Amino acid sequence: MIPPRGESLHRPMQEFYKKALVALILVLVADALVAWFCIRQSHPSASLIPRERGGVHWRPDVITDAILGGTSTIRILEPGRAALRFDFRVTPAASYPYVAAEMLLEDGQAKAGPADLSTYTTVTFVARCAPANSLLFSLSTFAPGISTPGLFHTYPSPLTYFSCSEQGTPVSLDLTRLTIPPWWFQTAKVDPARQSYDLGQVGRFVFGVTQKSPRDTDSRVEISEFTLHGHDERYAVALAVISVIGWGAFAAWFLHGHARALVASLQSQLNNDRQFVAYRQLTLEPFRDKEKAAILHYIGTYYMNPDLDMGTVTARIGADRDKINEILKSELGMTFTAYVNQLRLPAAARLLTDQAGMPIADIAFAVGYANVSYFNKLFKEEYGCTPGAFRRHGTRMGLPER
Repeated sequence: MIPPRGESLHRPMQEFYKKALVALILVLVADALVAWFCIRQSHPSASLIPRERGGVHWRPDVITDAILGGTSTIRILEPGRAALRFDFRVTPAASYPYVAAEMLLEDGQAKAGPADLSTYTTVTFVARCAPANSLLFSLSTFAPGISTPGLFHTYPSPLTYFSCSEQGTPVSLDLTRLTIPPWWFQTAKVDPARQSYDLGQVGRFVFGVTQKSPRDTDSRVEISEFTLHGHDERYAVALAVISVIGWGAFAAWFLHGHARALVASLQSQLNNDRQFVAYRQLTLEPFRDKEKAAILHYIGTYYMNPDLDMGTVTARIGADRDKINEILKSELGMTFTAYVNQLRLPAAARLLTDQAGMPIADIAFAVGYANVSYFNKLFKEEYGCTPGAFRRHGTRMGLPER
């Protein structure tokens, strides 16, 4: 009996695919972790209300129209982490009645000073007003050469407006598209065309009344869930670069490893073919059983004939099908069809490398296959690759001699 032809012939490829699967899983996990980190970092956020530990520090304060002779009042209620609450009453005593609650930004040592908020582009919060109101939101930004530290009326203070109700109104404001009021340009003697301001030098946030705010009415405002949001393109770029490098490295490793495993698998298969060819030579030697010798000799001589089948052998030798199958099973351990394929496929493998310019269809016909698709299917099952791939890799290996 010839050595068994089993799954061990393709073991190099099986081992490689196992390693490739593990490597793929590791790459996917690493890519997911990097993506999670980069996406999280590319959308930074900072909660001022409620206050985050280690985040932006601030303390509440108030502004009134007293400096203008007004009598409007405002009072911060129970300053704490959950919300900024204040009561106020606007009276018409001043020409421009006004009150506001401030969030004065500080450093970690409770010292007032501009905070760098350039990473953020949007602020969101929930505003509750009793009664319903229309309020002003502004921020004060320090302008070198124009502003005096601590004197906020010298700071550019871009603003916008929002409405709030007793039920609570979610508010989202674009910090990059606020408008600096005309009066500031007149006071600071700055060209009104200069509408830019620096979010890297923010001194305070302000919630103030407007001309639409009720007069001589006790009012209450609660600001909660005050959060800054941003977008950092650097992390998106870093994610793209890391992904390209990571998957590129995996692809290079996979292609290199696949080629090596394929060559090893083909070499194993060809070594087995050498043993099979050597054994087949023995089958062509005279047997005491002339019928057995005739059957094996005929198949071994005419296997390249596309018309070779069981009927041809029975007609030529005179043995019935059962006898032929019995001989092939006892001597070779395989069926008629399997034996013919094991003769034809190594011959095709040799032609693929020896005859580099010979079309694959011609090779299939030369070794006994009239159907090229069927030949391709059998060849891939035997060698683990297509005839074209075998031709590319087979030149590195010696083939069994006939």
